[in-house]
Amino acid sequence: MLEPQHITGLVLAGGRGSRMGGVDKGLQLFNGAPLAQHSLRRLQPQVGPMLLNANRNLATYAAFDVPVYADEAIGGESFTGPLAGFLAGLQHCQTSYLVTVPCDTPRFPHDLVARLAARLEHDQADIAMAASPKPDGRLEPQPVFCLMHVQLRESLAHFVRGGGRKVQDWTAQHSMVLVPFTEPQDDARAFFNANTIEELERLEAESAGEAGI
Repeated sequence: MLEPQHITGLVLAGGRGSRMGGVDKGLQLFNGAPLAQHSLRRLQPQVGPMLLNANRNLATYAAFDVPVYADEAIGGESFTGPLAGFLAGLQHCQTSYLVTVPCDTPRFPHDLVARLAARLEHDQADIAMAASPKPDGRLEPQPVFCLMHVQLRESLAHFVRGGGRKVQDWTAQHSMVLVPFTEPQDDARAFFNANTIEELERLEAESAGEAGI
């Protein structure tokens, strides 16, 4: 069995926040706490060590009491997308596996990692990626919710330094399995990500309503 202590958790908070007007998305408040902190708290019970990827406000993120690592500048360019965050995590991962989650999806499943790990082991895959149902019933991959073997570090470094930017273009080079989160007990909005201030406010309002506030 792939145990939690063999998996390092990485919260991705290194984006530009372009659709939020350029703010640091991970530090925007959701129910009174920064989004990135929500993701850290939700992921921590599911894994062993924890890391955080950020490219600004590093001292603020460091106060969350997990190691913080910035992207490697690729060709002098920063903010090159989630794969740069993946690479930062793999470069500092001390366990056999790394799992990634974004900072802007605070309701991801409490059993996310266990289900990714079980499927990755069952299929003997290199990467397990979450997938959620679309309104028409088809599965939609969630590329930034990935469990991967640390041995993929060099493959990813080569891909990113060669100009690759899309997660699924890289994962397609390896043995990858999609893990559906379609059980009756699954939250249909578990993978909803807040890309704008309006979406964040709506998510917070829904959360408050469900809590009876």
